[in-house]
Amino acid sequence: MTQRGRATRSTGRPRDGAGPRGPREGGPRGGDLAARRARLRTVIEPVVNGAGYDLEDLSVSRAGRRHVVRVIVDRDGGIDLDAVADVSRAVSTALDAAEEAEGDIVAGEYQLEVSSPGVDRPLTLPRHWRRNVGRLVKVTVRASLPPQRGEQPGGDRQLTGRVVGADDDGVQLETDDGRTSWAYAQLGPGRVQVEFTRLAELGEPDELDDADDTDEFDDSDDIDDEDDVEDEER
Repeated sequence: MTQRGRATRSTGRPRDGAGPRGPREGGPRGGDLAARRARLRTVIEPVVNGAGYDLEDLSVSRAGRRHVVRVIVDRDGGIDLDAVADVSRAVSTALDAAEEAEGDIVAGEYQLEVSSPGVDRPLTLPRHWRRNVGRLVKVTVRASLPPQRGEQPGGDRQLTGRVVGADDDGVQLETDDGRTSWAYAQLGPGRVQVEFTRLAELGEPDELDDADDTDEFDDSDDIDDEDDVEDEER
């Protein structure tokens, strides 16, 4: 069984910026976070895609004296701990090679965390909906007509239904009123609803319990000043 959102691997990448190559003049070490994140993406995304996964999110944040590079990956059928570990090693190797060739991508020490999406991540793309067929989802159905200038959006409503189908054009939901079809343009981000009764019927572990007892591979030191985490870029 896959563990969507529970598979995490952390690996410490100590960098002091004092190596023989050092950061390139004018590179992202100078504080341009957008450039830093873009450079990370150019290195990481081809590796993730080449391994058969989608790069769902990439963020850089600060934790004490270190940066944390968080990479979220997914694929059809979900991703388990072994797959996360494989992707983490491949990404780490690619980052090493890029820094050897071009200098530091992230200023100073950083920790790489690779994980799969949690159930709390919004469904915003067709592949997100497709990968959650069978799940109960709450979503905002947008009003058919856009508001006029100076008016607040009106007519939006919340809809809860089970995803019974999804393709590139739209999604089909089974609701109390029957089955309905919606184009993605009509829907806001979907939110998966945790169903304790349904999980018990399927013989699956409680997803929230999984979230509390995350299985983790960690070959790094503890992050300093864990409570002082500040998001820098998402």
